[in-house]
Amino acid sequence: MSKLLVMLLFLPLATIADVINIKQTAPQVYVVKKGDTLWDISNMYLSKPWLWPELWRNNVHINNPHLIYPGDELRLRYNEQGEPILDIVRDDPKPQIKLSPEGRKELKTVQPINTLPWSIIRPYIESSTIMDEEEYEQLPYLLGNQDGNTAFASGDLVLTKADSDTPEQYNVVRKQNELRDQYDNLLGFQIRHVADATPLESDVEGQHLVKVEDANFEARRGDKLLPSEAMQMGSMRLKAATRQKGKIISSLEQHQLLGKYDVVILDLGSRKVKPGTVLGIYVQGPNIQVSNDPKYDGENSFIDNLFDGSDELQQPAIKVGEVVVFKVFKKASYGLITRSTKTIREGAIVAKP
Repeated sequence: MSKLLVMLLFLPLATIADVINIKQTAPQVYVVKKGDTLWDISNMYLSKPWLWPELWRNNVHINNPHLIYPGDELRLRYNEQGEPILDIVRDDPKPQIKLSPEGRKELKTVQPINTLPWSIIRPYIESSTIMDEEEYEQLPYLLGNQDGNTAFASGDLVLTKADSDTPEQYNVVRKQNELRDQYDNLLGFQIRHVADATPLESDVEGQHLVKVEDANFEARRGDKLLPSEAMQMGSMRLKAATRQKGKIISSLEQHQLLGKYDVVILDLGSRKVKPGTVLGIYVQGPNIQVSNDPKYDGENSFIDNLFDGSDELQQPAIKVGEVVVFKVFKKASYGLITRSTKTIREGAIVAKP
């Protein structure tokens, strides 16, 4: 790593304190609409959207600046010191009454807007996961059925290697690929959600059946059974990374070229990041052999490099985008690229924005 990159990534925070700069295009008044995201609104006002809470610092009426609702009116003003402040005008929320399928009246509360676009990250929140090798190997699995099939579709009854203490619902999952960091250390298995499965009662002791349902792909013998859990977005607090540093090691859609709104896997786990952590994305060009005939590293053979007397210049890392972590595992995490100024590839550096 170059000295310049080290300086950029690890300067003490006190020496590079963030300043709140309002965009010239920021609206003086904005009414929050259904479908808005906190990131989009933050980006409307700030070039550094993760500094959103700073706009509310003198507003005693706002307990959590990450919870805003459709219908809220945002008003931009400046205090006597010239500091920007965002006020909110909020009517008392009126409960809405809806009818349940059984005809009962139920109160429907207004939900805050999501931090990130729910439509994009929902599949990964609800049904995509990363598991440790040992944890994955210990899961029960599909054995076969009475017809002797090796693959199963929705509606099939399948015998399983499961315990008697079964959950209400399983996810049928399969290892998609191994995730490794830049040093080839195994971070875990990326797991694909194949289908759902409902446990069935059986009169035969030691025999456990499931009914395959909502199959995204054909289930197979040996596919694992993971207890299903309802996952929700929850409230994420945007917070800039400070000293964390890692890399983009994969894309969930296996894209080679990445850009805005692609979902990526980072080699940063739960000890280093949380949902809402914002990181900058940096790319570094190849090293340059400095001589009368300059070349990129790799253009000459190793032997030529030994005897041509050239010095090697390491290029500085340049920021090309931002990524927001939205789901965290033990040794890795999922992030959504929210901004990119050029094409991003696996191996890009992530660090404080």
